[in-house]
Amino acid sequence: MHFQLSTDQVLWTLTFAALLVLLVVLLGRDRARRFPLFMASIAVMTLRLLVTRLLFNRIKPLVLSGILLTLADLAALAALLVIVEMARTAFAKAPRWTGLGVTLAALAVSGAALAFWGPWPSWATLSASSTLATLRRMQMAADKGDLLAGMLAVELAVLVVVFGRRFHAGWRSHVQRIVVGLAVAAVAQLAVRGVWQAITLKAVVHSRAQYDRLMTLRDRMYSASDIVYLGVIIWWIVCLWIDEPGSTSDAHTDTSRAPAAEPEKAPRAAGV
Repeated sequence: MHFQLSTDQVLWTLTFAALLVLLVVLLGRDRARRFPLFMASIAVMTLRLLVTRLLFNRIKPLVLSGILLTLADLAALAALLVIVEMARTAFAKAPRWTGLGVTLAALAVSGAALAFWGPWPSWATLSASSTLATLRRMQMAADKGDLLAGMLAVELAVLVVVFGRRFHAGWRSHVQRIVVGLAVAAVAQLAVRGVWQAITLKAVVHSRAQYDRLMTLRDRMYSASDIVYLGVIIWWIVCLWIDEPGSTSDAHTDTSRAPAAEPEKAPRAAGV
C-alpha cells in the first residue's frame, strides 16, 4: 500500500506531535504550575489543530467557520494573556511605576502599528446583525489579536534580553527562553503577513495561471512560517525539560549525589 503525504500533512503531523510532547513536558516537569497561561495557550493550539483536521470537509462550512473562529479568538486571547504572564514573571521585582510606564509605552507602540496594519472593515459591516457579519467580526478579532500579541511578544523579548538579567530572568531562565521563542514565531508570522500584504497590493492577475502561481507562493510562505513555529516548539521542549540553574531540582540532585555523612559513634562506656 502506497501513501503519499503532502507538505501540509507532514507539517501538521509534526507540529501536532511536537505540541503533545510539549504538553507532556509542561505537566511532567511541573512547568505548568509556574506558567499556567502558557500551558493553556499550548492546549488551545493543540485543540485547534485537532479540530481543524477532524472536522474539515465533514460538516457544513458555516458551522465549521463558527467553530474554528471561536477557537481562533480563544487562541488570540490566550496569546495576549501569555504576554502578560511572561512580563509579570520576568519583571516581578521591578518597581511598580516603572513596569506600568513600560507597559503603557509598549501598548501605545503596538496599538499605533496595529491601527495602520491592513484594512479595517467598515462600520456598516461591524454593526450588521447577520450570521456572516458575526463571523467577520470574529475573524477580525482573531487577526488583530494575533497581530497585537505578536508585536507585544517582540517588544517583550527585547526588554527581557536587555534587562532580564537584572531581574533574575537571564538567558538560562525558562521565562526568557519562552519569550524568545514567542518573539521568533511572531517575527516569522509578521514578516509573512507583511510581505503577502505588499504582494497583494501590487499584484495584477490577468489569468487563472497567474492566480494559481500567486496562491502557490502564499502557501509556501505560510508553510515557511509553520516550519519556524515547529522549530520554536522543539526549542521549548528542550529548554523546559532542562532545569534552571539553582532550581530546587538541581539542589535536590546535588544533595543526593553528595556522599552520605558518617554516622556519629556512640560514646564508649567507661572501662570498655
